[in-house]
Amino acid sequence: MTDSALLASLLERVQLLEDKAAIHEVLTAYGPAVDAGDAEAVGELWAEDAVYDVDIRLMEGRDAIMKMVRTRPHQDYIEEGCGHLLDPVHIRVDGDTAVATCYSLLLRRNADSDSFRVWRVSANRFELARIDGSWKIVRRTSRLLDGSTAARDLLASARR
Repeated sequence: MTDSALLASLLERVQLLEDKAAIHEVLTAYGPAVDAGDAEAVGELWAEDAVYDVDIRLMEGRDAIMKMVRTRPHQDYIEEGCGHLLDPVHIRVDGDTAVATCYSLLLRRNADSDSFRVWRVSANRFELARIDGSWKIVRRTSRLLDGSTAARDLLASARR
């Protein structure tokens, strides 16, 4: 391998590592932002025309996603005590687009027993794009792990 080929290979590998780290930062920023009720911080993670497809609801556009953070049901979760956890994340990068697959857990506090329970466990597929030099979520598809093929198919797509 020539020096220039080696340098090109190393630069490509470093770029891939930097992209994966940046994507991981975007995805892991979601939980703290949404649990803080910070709609603006949540909105910064998404593309303007993003889609958030949860098995119980479809949100189209950054504004709709930010509105969800401000809703009474979501605010009730925060006020009662909750935690949105995303990880571990499997990330595939292809140039200026990427796909990340992971589990998400929503923990909710039981005030009467001063404990937490896992309230929801979902399979998630994030489609991301590099927009103006930053990684943004373009689409999130989330399916409850209830034994359905939809959730299993979503997890299986991590390898494709």
